[in-house]
Amino acid sequence: MATTKTPDANRRSERSRRAIFDAALELVGEVGYDKLTIEGIASRAGVGKQTIYRWWPSKAAVLLDAFTADAGDEPGWELPDTGDLAADLKFVLRATVDEFNDPKFEAPYRALAVAGANDPELSEQFVNRLQDTGVQAYVERLRRAQEAGAIAEHVDLRIAAEMILSPFSQRWLMRTAPLTYDFVDTLVDLVLGGISRR
Repeated sequence: MATTKTPDANRRSERSRRAIFDAALELVGEVGYDKLTIEGIASRAGVGKQTIYRWWPSKAAVLLDAFTADAGDEPGWELPDTGDLAADLKFVLRATVDEFNDPKFEAPYRALAVAGANDPELSEQFVNRLQDTGVQAYVERLRRAQEAGAIAEHVDLRIAAEMILSPFSQRWLMRTAPLTYDFVDTLVDLVLGGISRR
């Protein structure tokens, strides 16, 4: 007598969740955040909108989870340490230029940054999941350089990291000028010129 296998609810839920994430990321790139809707995400994912509302309170929450879905699986990342601080910072920032200029990354990240400006709770989650980890990686690389004697002892390393990253973010978010390798190279040289041990 054949036995009927009970469907795996967890697997079905995970499949639906992944479809919702994919749909949210695709749609925000196609229509922008303002025109992104729960209904649109549900239709693209092939699920009922009640399924989305059961798991998330808003489209911003869906998008944040979609954008950070794999971040929790990765250990905290570190900047390279070749012994040449300027070269290491430029290497990572050039890779970040490529990432931020990629439409698949830019659309959801920009949407979350803008939405967070009007939603303190979303902004806090956005910072906790994405920005703090990145800033801390720079702080740790600067700390190693400080311990090696390359950076002055009195320098506040958190502020130094923000001096590197904030102009980058400002230029990208406000679109005041293109993000280029020349820009980040100059940025690194200027900041290190101010904080290096004389």
